[in-house]
Amino acid sequence: MRGSNLFLAALLLHVAMFLPQKSFAAQTNSDTSAVDVKKIIFEHVKDAYEWHITTWGDKHISIPLPVILYSERTGWVAFSSEVFHHGEEYMGFRISHNGDNEGKIVEMGADGKEKRPIIDISVTKTVFAVLLNAIILVVIVLLIARRYKRKGHTLEAPRGFVGAFEMLVVMVVDDIAKPNIGAEYKRYVPYLLTAFFFIFLSNLMGLIPIFPGGSNVTGNIAVTMALAICTFLAINLFGNREYWKEIFWPDVPMWLKVPVPLMPFIEIFGMFVKPFALMIRLFANILAGHTVVLAFVCIIFVTMAVNTAIGSAMTVLSVLFTVFINFLEILVAFIQAFVFTMLSAVFIGLSQPKHHCNDK
Repeated sequence: MRGSNLFLAALLLHVAMFLPQKSFAAQTNSDTSAVDVKKIIFEHVKDAYEWHITTWGDKHISIPLPVILYSERTGWVAFSSEVFHHGEEYMGFRISHNGDNEGKIVEMGADGKEKRPIIDISVTKTVFAVLLNAIILVVIVLLIARRYKRKGHTLEAPRGFVGAFEMLVVMVVDDIAKPNIGAEYKRYVPYLLTAFFFIFLSNLMGLIPIFPGGSNVTGNIAVTMALAICTFLAINLFGNREYWKEIFWPDVPMWLKVPVPLMPFIEIFGMFVKPFALMIRLFANILAGHTVVLAFVCIIFVTMAVNTAIGSAMTVLSVLFTVFINFLEILVAFIQAFVFTMLSAVFIGLSQPKHHCNDK
Protein backbone atom coordinates (compact mmCIF):
# COMPACT_ATOMS: atom_id res chain seq x y z
CA MET A 1 0.00 0.00 0.00
CA ARG A 2 2.81 2.36 0.92
CA GLY A 3 4.53 1.57 -2.39
CA SER A 4 1.44 2.50 -4.40
CA ASN A 5 1.06 5.73 -2.42
CA LEU A 6 4.68 6.60 -3.14
CA PHE A 7 4.20 5.97 -6.86
CA LEU A 8 1.02 8.10 -6.85
CA ALA A 9 2.86 10.92 -5.11
CA ALA A 10 5.62 10.77 -7.71
CA LEU A 11 3.03 10.78 -10.50
CA LEU A 12 1.31 13.84 -9.03
CA LEU A 13 4.69 15.54 -8.70
CA HIS A 14 5.31 14.91 -12.38
CA VAL A 15 1.91 16.33 -13.27
CA ALA A 16 2.84 19.42 -11.24
CA MET A 17 5.93 19.64 -13.36
CA PHE A 18 3.80 20.55 -16.36
CA LEU A 19 2.67 23.77 -14.69
CA PRO A 20 5.95 25.60 -15.27
CA GLN A 21 6.31 23.92 -18.63
CA LYS A 22 3.13 25.25 -20.20
CA SER A 23 5.29 27.48 -22.33
CA PHE A 24 6.25 24.30 -24.21
CA ALA A 25 2.86 24.20 -25.85
CA ALA A 26 3.10 27.88 -26.68
CA GLN A 27 6.09 27.15 -28.85
CA THR A 28 4.03 25.01 -31.24
CA ASN A 29 2.15 27.05 -33.81
CA SER A 30 -1.38 26.36 -34.95
CA ASP A 31 0.01 24.89 -38.17
CA THR A 32 1.53 22.03 -36.11
CA SER A 33 5.10 23.11 -36.81
CA ALA A 34 7.81 21.13 -35.08
CA VAL A 35 8.76 21.83 -31.48
CA ASP A 36 12.23 23.31 -31.05
CA VAL A 37 13.41 20.77 -28.47
CA LYS A 38 16.94 22.16 -28.30
CA LYS A 39 15.69 25.66 -27.55
CA ILE A 40 13.26 24.42 -24.90
CA ILE A 41 15.90 22.40 -23.06
CA PHE A 42 18.54 25.13 -23.12
CA GLU A 43 16.05 27.77 -21.95
CA HIS A 44 15.20 25.67 -18.91
CA VAL A 45 18.75 24.72 -17.84
CA LYS A 46 20.54 28.03 -18.45
CA ASP A 47 20.68 30.96 -16.06
CA ALA A 48 18.24 33.89 -16.21
CA TYR A 49 17.64 37.35 -14.72
CA GLU A 50 14.25 36.28 -13.41
CA TRP A 51 12.74 33.15 -11.89
CA HIS A 52 10.06 31.96 -14.28
CA ILE A 53 7.38 30.03 -12.37
CA THR A 54 4.72 29.27 -14.96
CA THR A 55 2.88 30.56 -18.02
CA TRP A 56 -0.89 30.88 -17.70
CA GLY A 57 -2.42 31.58 -21.09
CA ASP A 58 -0.42 34.51 -22.45
CA LYS A 59 0.69 35.69 -19.02
CA HIS A 60 4.16 34.83 -17.73
CA ILE A 61 4.33 34.53 -13.94
CA SER A 62 7.89 35.26 -12.81
CA ILE A 63 9.82 36.60 -9.85
CA PRO A 64 11.95 39.59 -10.93
CA LEU A 65 15.49 39.71 -9.56
CA PRO A 66 17.90 42.62 -8.93
CA VAL A 67 20.13 43.71 -11.82
CA ILE A 68 23.44 45.35 -10.81
CA LEU A 69 25.68 46.63 -13.60
CA TYR A 70 28.64 48.89 -14.23
CA SER A 71 29.42 50.34 -17.65
CA GLU A 72 31.49 53.22 -18.97
CA ARG A 73 28.36 55.01 -20.16
CA THR A 74 26.21 54.86 -17.02
CA GLY A 75 28.53 53.90 -14.18
CA TRP A 76 26.93 51.79 -11.47
CA VAL A 77 23.19 51.12 -11.93
CA ALA A 78 20.73 48.88 -10.13
CA PHE A 79 17.16 48.07 -11.10
CA SER A 80 14.66 45.22 -11.25
CA SER A 81 14.69 42.74 -14.13
CA GLU A 82 10.94 43.35 -14.39
CA VAL A 83 11.68 46.18 -16.84
CA PHE A 84 12.68 43.56 -19.42
CA HIS A 85 9.40 41.59 -19.26
CA HIS A 86 8.11 42.86 -22.58
CA GLY A 87 11.45 43.13 -24.35
CA GLU A 88 11.87 46.86 -23.78
CA GLU A 89 15.16 48.68 -23.39
CA TYR A 90 15.91 50.30 -20.06
CA MET A 91 18.62 52.96 -19.66
CA GLY A 92 20.16 51.65 -22.87
CA PHE A 93 20.33 48.06 -21.61
CA ARG A 94 18.43 45.10 -23.00
CA ILE A 95 18.58 41.30 -23.02
CA SER A 96 20.23 39.97 -26.17
CA HIS A 97 18.45 37.30 -28.20
CA ASN A 98 21.22 36.32 -30.60
CA GLY A 99 24.90 35.57 -30.85
CA ASP A 100 27.29 34.73 -28.04
CA ASN A 101 25.47 37.13 -25.69
CA GLU A 102 22.09 35.42 -25.98
CA GLY A 103 20.20 35.70 -22.69
CA LYS A 104 22.69 38.25 -21.30
CA ILE A 105 22.20 41.96 -20.63
CA VAL A 106 23.94 44.08 -23.27
CA GLU A 107 24.18 47.69 -24.41
CA MET A 108 24.92 49.16 -27.81
CA GLY A 109 28.52 50.24 -28.33
CA ALA A 110 29.72 53.23 -30.36
CA ASP A 111 30.22 50.90 -33.33
CA GLY A 112 26.57 49.86 -33.23
CA LYS A 113 27.35 46.38 -31.96
CA GLU A 114 26.16 44.76 -28.76
CA LYS A 115 28.61 44.66 -25.89
CA ARG A 116 28.47 43.41 -22.33
CA PRO A 117 28.72 45.83 -19.38
CA ILE A 118 32.17 45.94 -17.75
CA ILE A 119 30.80 44.40 -14.56
CA ASP A 120 27.61 42.38 -14.17
CA ILE A 121 27.00 41.20 -10.59
CA SER A 122 23.26 40.78 -10.95
CA VAL A 123 21.37 38.37 -8.71
CA THR A 124 20.41 35.80 -11.35
CA LYS A 125 18.25 32.73 -10.88
CA THR A 126 21.27 30.56 -10.05
CA VAL A 127 22.67 33.11 -7.58
CA PHE A 128 19.29 33.40 -5.89
CA ALA A 129 18.97 29.61 -5.71
CA VAL A 130 22.49 29.28 -4.22
CA LEU A 131 21.62 31.82 -1.52
CA LEU A 132 18.27 30.15 -0.88
CA ASN A 133 19.83 26.68 -0.58
CA ALA A 134 22.52 28.05 1.74
CA ILE A 135 19.87 29.62 3.99
CA ILE A 136 17.84 26.39 4.05
CA LEU A 137 20.96 24.41 4.96
CA VAL A 138 21.90 26.83 7.76
CA VAL A 139 18.36 26.69 9.18
CA ILE A 140 18.38 22.87 9.11
CA VAL A 141 21.76 22.69 10.87
CA LEU A 142 20.73 25.24 13.53
CA LEU A 143 17.46 23.41 14.24
CA ILE A 144 19.25 20.08 14.58
CA ALA A 145 21.94 21.66 16.80
CA ARG A 146 19.19 23.15 18.94
CA ARG A 147 17.63 19.70 19.30
CA TYR A 148 20.93 18.20 20.49
CA LYS A 149 21.50 21.10 22.86
CA ARG A 150 18.03 20.73 24.35
CA LYS A 151 18.13 16.96 24.79
CA GLY A 152 21.85 16.63 25.45
CA HIS A 153 23.73 13.36 25.06
CA THR A 154 21.30 10.54 25.65
CA LEU A 155 21.56 6.82 25.06
CA GLU A 156 18.56 6.92 22.75
CA ALA A 157 19.52 7.35 19.11
CA PRO A 158 17.70 10.13 17.23
CA ARG A 159 15.03 9.10 14.76
CA GLY A 160 13.48 10.45 11.61
CA PHE A 161 15.11 13.40 9.86
CA VAL A 162 17.55 14.11 12.71
CA GLY A 163 18.68 10.48 12.69
CA ALA A 164 19.20 10.53 8.91
CA PHE A 165 21.19 13.77 9.17
CA GLU A 166 23.39 12.32 11.90
CA MET A 167 23.96 9.20 9.80
CA LEU A 168 25.20 11.34 6.89
CA VAL A 169 27.50 13.33 9.19
CA VAL A 170 28.99 10.13 10.61
CA MET A 171 29.42 8.78 7.07
CA VAL A 172 31.36 11.86 5.93
CA VAL A 173 33.59 11.82 9.02
CA ASP A 174 34.21 8.08 9.43
CA ASP A 175 34.01 6.83 5.85
CA ILE A 176 35.41 9.79 3.91
CA ALA A 177 37.55 12.12 6.04
CA LYS A 178 39.34 9.68 8.37
CA PRO A 179 40.44 6.99 5.87
CA ASN A 180 41.52 9.44 3.15
CA ILE A 181 43.07 12.32 5.07
CA GLY A 182 44.47 10.62 8.15
CA ALA A 183 45.56 12.23 11.40
CA GLU A 184 44.82 15.79 10.20
CA TYR A 185 41.22 14.96 9.20
CA LYS A 186 39.54 17.18 11.84
CA ARG A 187 41.01 20.24 10.19
CA TYR A 188 39.09 19.55 6.99
CA VAL A 189 35.85 18.04 8.32
CA PRO A 190 33.94 21.39 8.39
CA TYR A 191 34.69 22.00 4.70
CA LEU A 192 33.87 18.42 3.66
CA LEU A 193 30.56 18.48 5.56
CA THR A 194 29.65 21.86 4.06
CA ALA A 195 30.48 20.73 0.53
CA PHE A 196 28.60 17.44 0.88
CA PHE A 197 25.38 18.86 2.31
CA PHE A 198 25.32 21.90 0.04
CA ILE A 199 25.75 19.76 -3.09
CA PHE A 200 23.25 17.14 -1.87
CA LEU A 201 20.63 19.77 -0.95
CA SER A 202 21.15 21.67 -4.22
CA ASN A 203 20.78 18.44 -6.20
CA LEU A 204 17.53 17.59 -4.40
CA MET A 205 16.13 21.10 -4.80
CA GLY A 206 16.82 20.88 -8.53
CA LEU A 207 14.51 17.86 -8.73
CA ILE A 208 11.53 19.77 -7.32
CA PRO A 209 9.69 21.06 -10.40
CA ILE A 210 8.01 24.05 -8.75
CA PHE A 211 9.33 27.09 -6.90
CA PRO A 212 11.54 27.25 -4.82
CA GLY A 213 12.99 24.17 -6.55
CA GLY A 214 13.81 23.45 -10.15
CA SER A 215 16.93 25.57 -10.44
CA ASN A 216 19.88 23.96 -12.19
CA VAL A 217 22.40 24.98 -9.48
CA THR A 218 24.99 22.19 -9.60
CA GLY A 219 24.36 21.84 -13.33
CA ASN A 220 25.82 25.34 -13.74
CA ILE A 221 29.55 25.18 -14.44
CA ALA A 222 30.20 28.46 -12.58
CA VAL A 223 28.90 26.90 -9.35
CA THR A 224 30.87 23.68 -9.76
CA MET A 225 33.96 25.74 -10.62
CA ALA A 226 33.59 27.69 -7.35
CA LEU A 227 33.30 24.42 -5.41
CA ALA A 228 36.34 22.99 -7.22
CA ILE A 229 38.34 26.15 -6.42
CA CYS A 230 37.51 25.69 -2.73
CA THR A 231 38.93 22.16 -2.89
CA PHE A 232 41.97 23.46 -4.82
CA LEU A 233 42.65 25.99 -2.06
CA ALA A 234 42.17 23.40 0.68
CA ILE A 235 44.71 21.16 -1.05
CA ASN A 236 47.42 23.70 -1.85
CA LEU A 237 47.18 26.26 0.94
CA PHE A 238 47.55 23.61 3.64
CA GLY A 239 49.77 21.10 1.86
CA ASN A 240 52.86 20.21 3.89
CA ARG A 241 56.52 20.47 2.89
CA GLU A 242 56.66 16.87 1.68
CA TYR A 243 53.78 17.59 -0.71
CA TRP A 244 55.56 20.54 -2.30
CA LYS A 245 58.83 18.57 -2.43
CA GLU A 246 57.07 15.83 -4.41
CA ILE A 247 55.85 18.45 -6.86
CA PHE A 248 59.01 20.48 -7.48
CA TRP A 249 61.65 17.83 -6.72
CA PRO A 250 60.02 14.36 -6.94
CA ASP A 251 61.91 11.16 -6.16
CA VAL A 252 62.59 10.19 -9.78
CA PRO A 253 65.78 9.82 -11.89
CA MET A 254 67.68 13.09 -12.22
CA TRP A 255 67.31 13.26 -16.01
CA LEU A 256 63.53 13.64 -15.50
CA LYS A 257 64.15 16.81 -13.46
CA VAL A 258 67.31 18.37 -14.91
CA PRO A 259 67.91 20.05 -17.32
CA VAL A 260 64.31 19.76 -18.53
CA PRO A 261 61.90 19.79 -15.54
CA LEU A 262 59.61 17.19 -17.07
CA MET A 263 58.25 15.63 -13.87
CA PRO A 264 57.75 18.95 -12.03
CA PHE A 265 55.83 20.21 -15.05
CA ILE A 266 53.59 17.11 -14.98
CA GLU A 267 53.04 17.47 -11.23
CA ILE A 268 52.13 21.15 -11.54
CA PHE A 269 49.78 20.32 -14.40
CA GLY A 270 48.18 17.66 -12.17
CA MET A 271 47.50 20.29 -9.49
CA PHE A 272 45.01 21.92 -11.85
CA VAL A 273 43.67 18.74 -13.45
CA LYS A 274 42.28 17.45 -10.13
CA PRO A 275 39.89 20.36 -9.42
CA PHE A 276 39.05 20.56 -13.13
CA ALA A 277 37.93 16.91 -13.04
CA LEU A 278 35.79 17.66 -9.96
CA MET A 279 34.18 20.61 -11.73
CA ILE A 280 33.35 18.76 -14.94
CA ARG A 281 32.18 15.55 -13.26
CA LEU A 282 29.57 17.25 -11.08
CA PHE A 283 28.46 19.70 -13.78
CA ALA A 284 28.07 17.07 -16.52
CA ASN A 285 26.18 14.52 -14.43
CA ILE A 286 23.64 16.96 -13.01
CA LEU A 287 23.11 18.75 -16.33
CA ALA A 288 22.60 15.41 -18.06
CA GLY A 289 19.91 14.43 -15.56
CA HIS A 290 17.97 17.67 -16.09
CA THR A 291 18.32 17.32 -19.85
CA VAL A 292 16.97 13.75 -19.88
CA VAL A 293 13.90 14.73 -17.84
CA LEU A 294 13.18 17.70 -20.13
CA ALA A 295 13.69 15.52 -23.21
CA PHE A 296 11.03 13.05 -22.01
CA VAL A 297 8.62 15.95 -21.40
CA CYS A 298 9.31 17.31 -24.90
CA ILE A 299 8.38 13.93 -26.40
CA ILE A 300 4.76 14.66 -25.48
CA PHE A 301 4.60 17.86 -27.52
CA VAL A 302 6.65 16.50 -30.41
CA THR A 303 4.36 13.50 -30.87
CA MET A 304 1.19 15.56 -30.29
CA ALA A 305 2.23 17.80 -33.18
CA VAL A 306 2.43 14.70 -35.39
CA ASN A 307 -0.63 12.72 -34.36
CA THR A 308 -3.03 12.97 -31.41
CA ALA A 309 -3.35 9.21 -30.92
CA ILE A 310 0.41 8.67 -30.95
CA GLY A 311 0.85 11.69 -28.69
CA SER A 312 -1.64 10.31 -26.15
CA ALA A 313 0.18 6.99 -25.96
CA MET A 314 3.57 8.68 -25.72
CA THR A 315 2.26 10.93 -22.95
CA VAL A 316 1.67 7.89 -20.74
CA LEU A 317 5.09 6.47 -21.54
CA SER A 318 6.73 9.86 -21.00
CA VAL A 319 5.14 10.23 -17.57
CA LEU A 320 6.23 6.73 -16.52
CA PHE A 321 9.79 7.18 -17.78
CA THR A 322 10.08 10.64 -16.21
CA VAL A 323 8.91 9.34 -12.83
CA PHE A 324 11.50 6.56 -13.10
CA ILE A 325 14.24 9.06 -14.03
CA ASN A 326 13.24 11.30 -11.11
CA PHE A 327 13.64 8.39 -8.68
CA LEU A 328 16.99 7.61 -10.28
CA GLU A 329 18.03 11.25 -9.99
CA ILE A 330 17.45 11.12 -6.21
CA LEU A 331 20.10 8.41 -6.06
CA VAL A 332 22.34 10.40 -8.42
CA ALA A 333 21.93 13.49 -6.19
CA PHE A 334 23.45 11.55 -3.27
CA ILE A 335 26.11 9.79 -5.35
CA GLN A 336 27.42 13.01 -6.90
CA ALA A 337 27.63 14.73 -3.51
CA PHE A 338 29.40 11.65 -2.11
CA VAL A 339 31.84 11.41 -5.04
CA PHE A 340 32.75 15.12 -4.94
CA THR A 341 33.39 14.94 -1.19
CA MET A 342 35.27 11.64 -1.46
CA LEU A 343 37.59 12.88 -4.22
CA SER A 344 38.16 16.14 -2.36
CA ALA A 345 39.20 14.15 0.72
CA VAL A 346 41.48 11.93 -1.38
CA PHE A 347 43.20 14.94 -2.96
CA ILE A 348 43.55 16.65 0.42
CA GLY A 349 45.02 13.43 1.84
CA LEU A 350 47.60 13.39 -0.96
CA SER A 351 48.70 16.87 0.17
CA GLN A 352 49.51 15.42 3.61
CA PRO A 353 51.84 12.53 2.64
CA LYS A 354 53.61 12.37 6.02
CA HIS A 355 50.35 12.01 7.86
CA HIS A 356 48.44 9.82 5.42
CA CYS A 357 47.36 7.05 7.78
CA ASN A 358 44.11 5.87 9.26
CA ASP A 359 43.14 7.50 12.54
CA LYS A 360 40.90 5.04 14.29
